[in-house]
Amino acid sequence: MSLAVVTLKKGEGRLLKSGGMWIFDNEIATIMGSFVNGDIVLIHDFDGYPLGRGFINTNSKITVRLLTRDENQKIDEEFLEKRVRDAWEYRKKVTDTSSCRLIFGEADFLPGLVVDKFEDILVVQSLALGIDRLKNTILELLKKVLAEDGIQIRGIYERSDAKVRKQEGMELYKGFIGPEFPTLVEIVENGVKYQVDIKDGQKTGFFLDQKYNRLAIQKLCKDARVLDCFTHTGSFALNAGIAGAKEVTGVDASQLAVDQATENAKLNGLDDKVKFICEDVFELLPKLEEEGEKYDVVILDPPAFTKSRSSVKNAVKGYREINLRGLKLVKDGGFLATCSCSHFMEYELFTKTIGQAARSAHKRLRQVEYRTQAPDHPILWASDESYYLKFYIFQVCDEK
Repeated sequence: MSLAVVTLKKGEGRLLKSGGMWIFDNEIATIMGSFVNGDIVLIHDFDGYPLGRGFINTNSKITVRLLTRDENQKIDEEFLEKRVRDAWEYRKKVTDTSSCRLIFGEADFLPGLVVDKFEDILVVQSLALGIDRLKNTILELLKKVLAEDGIQIRGIYERSDAKVRKQEGMELYKGFIGPEFPTLVEIVENGVKYQVDIKDGQKTGFFLDQKYNRLAIQKLCKDARVLDCFTHTGSFALNAGIAGAKEVTGVDASQLAVDQATENAKLNGLDDKVKFICEDVFELLPKLEEEGEKYDVVILDPPAFTKSRSSVKNAVKGYREINLRGLKLVKDGGFLATCSCSHFMEYELFTKTIGQAARSAHKRLRQVEYRTQAPDHPILWASDESYYLKFYIFQVCDEK
């Protein structure tokens, strides 16, 4: 059966031609041939020049997602196994694989698919119709490839409950793929133990992307008084605790997160010095400032304040406010770790916003380091959404 052909308008496809993976609805001139959404299609430039194969979904603004630049490449099991093997071989070279992201969508040339490994459990998130059809084959191939290295996968849980699925015309879904198993999974990262709630935790249950950023704050925290804002399951706070901090306070607006973080502190024998409170960070920080509190290390790891280009202005206000408040709580010579996990909050804008906050707080910043996401979340150049995490560590000095 011949594949439908998507032909681009003249002058369009700039993102695709510069190394990206997406074709938007307004870039397409014609679609010739029969197809149903989710099918593999051929992609041609306006003059018929072949640009590759991808899957189509006319419900989505991202109408075609590229799978290969070789027009003659069949999208079969052999092709998918090569993608899976490449992803696993890469992780073995660049990260600790006991718990890591195995598949990172477009950056692993499997657009719309995320697979996280928590010890012997896989958590999958499928965000595009075409990859949804290939998902079970890819998971079986992952199990096969991991087994060759002696890793037996005990179970798989699906967390395809992200709202972006609705933009693809897909229902939200979560549940087991195959046999059921306990959905609290214990992992160890940087010497810290965590109970990961893969069923009800945020995203896939745990933010693996901050692995080495959490490790980076350990060296600052010995004998320190530490405030960890938006602590989620307590990960930065526990890294501070295990590094020898004398007192750590973790703050989150979710009682579920605070309860999980408290359990994680007990798991590590840190519950005597690492405490968690359920508060709105934006309300708490001004109160702490009024009370004259000061910390050796303040950590700001907020959720994405913007998930679209249209709300960036409001996000800037949020990041400026939170950094201003955080900076005022750092004692002279102490440290601020601050980050943004929205790819719409671009590096230059985030950097400028922190600078504005520092001026308003009458603080001078000495940059210790700038980091991004862990290497199991590779950044594919020309695929902007794959570069999203910006992480700074500063020494904070009073104006002198």
